[in-house]
Amino acid sequence: MLLALAAMFFVACGPTSALRTLGASRITPYERYAQSLRDAGIDQTGMGREWLAASDSALRTPLAATLPSREVGWYTRGEARAVAYQLTIPGGQRLRATLRGDGQHARYFLDLFEQSDDTTLTFLHRVSADSLAAPDSAAAVVGLVFEASRDQRVLIRFQPELLRGGRYELTLQAEPTLAFPVSGRGNAAIQSFYGAERDGGQRDHHGIDIFAPRGTPVLAATDGVVRSTSPNARGGNVVWLSDSRREQTLYYAHLDTQFVQGGQQVRTGDTLGLVGNTGNARTTPPHLHFGIYVSGRGPVDPLLHVRLVTSTMPELRADTGALGRAARTRSAAVTLRAAPNVRGDSIRRLAGETPLRIMGASAGWFRVQLADGTAGYVTTGSVRVTPEPVAVGRSLSGDMVLER
Repeated sequence: MLLALAAMFFVACGPTSALRTLGASRITPYERYAQSLRDAGIDQTGMGREWLAASDSALRTPLAATLPSREVGWYTRGEARAVAYQLTIPGGQRLRATLRGDGQHARYFLDLFEQSDDTTLTFLHRVSADSLAAPDSAAAVVGLVFEASRDQRVLIRFQPELLRGGRYELTLQAEPTLAFPVSGRGNAAIQSFYGAERDGGQRDHHGIDIFAPRGTPVLAATDGVVRSTSPNARGGNVVWLSDSRREQTLYYAHLDTQFVQGGQQVRTGDTLGLVGNTGNARTTPPHLHFGIYVSGRGPVDPLLHVRLVTSTMPELRADTGALGRAARTRSAAVTLRAAPNVRGDSIRRLAGETPLRIMGASAGWFRVQLADGTAGYVTTGSVRVTPEPVAVGRSLSGDMVLER
């Protein structure tokens, strides 16, 4: 695939920008909008410069998120800001990010970057999305999906268009990239795992075993083409299913019966055969041996590719009515953290009566912003809302703008 440098960040932030983004030659919605600001000369205004710089600044100082997560946030038209969340997607899982905004006719940009170990390419742009509210709608919805072929550190960046204010809700959820390959079964049926010793330690188990009664349908975990159904001594009746989109092959073994043949195209959920114990599994209860072989890498652990996600979205306990309000810490024992949980990295300790602004709510935490622009999370009980005005940005003359 042809790759092109996203030059807008060099224009907006200069050659010392933290962002060196590579993406498809197709320009992203964010890039197109940023270019329109420059074409109109808005990049020469204070707010225009701040808006263009905010996207890079957010990537320099991301907050942390875990899956699944839900955050309700607030932004003001008097301030050009972006926010980024850093997280790790386990290999074999798909991230689904959905953003809902309440600004009528407002435009929102959602971008996903992969964090690179290459110091010259800090962030690699992968996926973009944006949305304009329908004329008769008071909400805009933005969504993107990203599959991780291996454990991948990514950043999700949200930024509204210039001179807009409102609230938004961002949810991040993980799901397996493949469908469960045995009909009516779930995680509990997986009873033998990748890497377990076989034949007295002479070899490792290159798959997982999913136990089910003989004759239970075995399903295509994805769309693909049957590469082979030739039996072998170890696997017995088998099906090799080519998943060309992901450059991998799925291996189904110990089938009692095969229902497909080489060259046949199948869709997710089609029946490939029936659970059995053929091959070297004759002395074990009926089960499906399921494996994944990735081009150039060989066998990989298929567990996360098919294991059903059972975790639920955290309950939002924080008062969303406090969003955008001024607040102060109740004591000197408040820790500002990078994530909305007690395991989040400590950013700094806050003195008592530290002024801040409440920007977001997640579970029982507030995302706050300090007077110097530092952002992080504090527990809702550690701050009190105050009636004082809040600094929301600087005017074009450089004076601080206040809201009440």
